[in-house]
Amino acid sequence: MREQSRDDRDNQTTWLILVGFGELRHLGFLPFTLFLVIYVVTVGGNALIVLVVASSRTLHTPMYFFLCHFSLLEIGYTSNIVPRLLQSFLDGEEAISLASCLLQFYMFASLAAAECLLLSAMSYDRYLAICRPLYYPVLMNPWLCGCLATGAWLSGFTFSAFTLALAAPLPLCPGIREINHYFCDFAPVVGLFCGDVGVMWGTGVSISGFLTLAPFLFIVASYALILRAVLRIPSGRGRQKAFSTCSSHLSVVGVFYVTLIVVYVAPTDHMPPLLRKAFSVLYTVLTPMANPIIYSLKNQEVKGALHRLWRQLAPGCNSLGAPRRLLPSS
Repeated sequence: MREQSRDDRDNQTTWLILVGFGELRHLGFLPFTLFLVIYVVTVGGNALIVLVVASSRTLHTPMYFFLCHFSLLEIGYTSNIVPRLLQSFLDGEEAISLASCLLQFYMFASLAAAECLLLSAMSYDRYLAICRPLYYPVLMNPWLCGCLATGAWLSGFTFSAFTLALAAPLPLCPGIREINHYFCDFAPVVGLFCGDVGVMWGTGVSISGFLTLAPFLFIVASYALILRAVLRIPSGRGRQKAFSTCSSHLSVVGVFYVTLIVVYVAPTDHMPPLLRKAFSVLYTVLTPMANPIIYSLKNQEVKGALHRLWRQLAPGCNSLGAPRRLLPSS
């Protein structure tokens, strides 16, 4: 059977132009190397967090159970975007099929929504641990932890599907379909369609606003109650210990939401496209890398588990720095 020509295949698929970081091509392999290092650190660091928690019995608590799910979300979040970006740096390929673009948008929106919901679940865990310590083992039981984590994943993927389903009956705009971005975000995807896109736009904004704003307000309320409870602790050491259990989570929440606000709330209409892309890199590429770094540097339990895991995996390395005993001379 004669193979299909390239024109025949192109007629069966709707192709888009995803510009990416075409402005940086004159820098050669530098952008590719930078994003590759960030991606390796992100995936490796978050995978290490999951491995450390799974291998250490002292970390089998609700807080680290949620942290494992959060790390898995970060791996999927960045793996949905960065590998194709790396490919575009290598071969300069800007074409992407409509199906691939919509799938990337769906995965991005779903994982981002699940991340917001999981962060709120983690704040609820910290609220119970500090404000209701006597009831904490009963309230934050394995069944509830599983329900909260499963609910975050399912809600993210379910609500994002509603927005995607609204695009099905809409026709694509004629002409060159170019997306001046490095991934298929919500606004560029909506811009591909013609007709009555108001329903799709309004539904998407409403769902994304609910899935980001509601968890954020819940986190703020949780930490307001935590702060009030901590300030009532009479000893300074007790207050410091209580704050230390929340500092890592609070740092991750701050980094995540600040970058979201910069990209989606701050006025960027008159910004150059390259600058808008640079701001988007903050939460799609750099924030997932910050998660394992924050928990490794600020959390003593994780650092202790890392040291124990290192001793288990590389027992011979521990003796390299130890001084050898001198044999008695004959």
